[in-house]
Amino acid sequence: MTIRQINEICKNTFISHLEIEFLDYGKDYVLASMPVNEKKHQPNSILHGGASLALAETVAGAGSMLLIDNENFDVLGLQVTGNHLAAIRKGVVYARAEIVHQGQSTHVWDVKITDEQGKLISVARVTNIIKEKA
Repeated sequence: MTIRQINEICKNTFISHLEIEFLDYGKDYVLASMPVNEKKHQPNSILHGGASLALAETVAGAGSMLLIDNENFDVLGLQVTGNHLAAIRKGVVYARAEIVHQGQSTHVWDVKITDEQGKLISVARVTNIIKEKA
């Protein structure tokens, strides 16, 4: 699957509402960006932590999707935890998910979210469950 195809299947979803764009991937990582703007702000005009966690779950979910047989299995988010380390008001954040564990039924990803200068904004751990399609 190409980056263009990944971005195409995300059109008209929550992912496109957040303006998340996939940039690159390999066998053990996925990289995406998300603009920081008023659509993703808390009332005090900083990036909402929920938007950061949604970004983290999105890149980890895509990573798992790229590792499985999508005709016979689905990827479902099982758990997302995060720590927000710095505030950001505008610009772009980048999320890089790296796989920590690739089991038959679960995948665990570490996600680092940084700003345009590489400053760490949030870290997250995402666990996905891999379920056979009914």
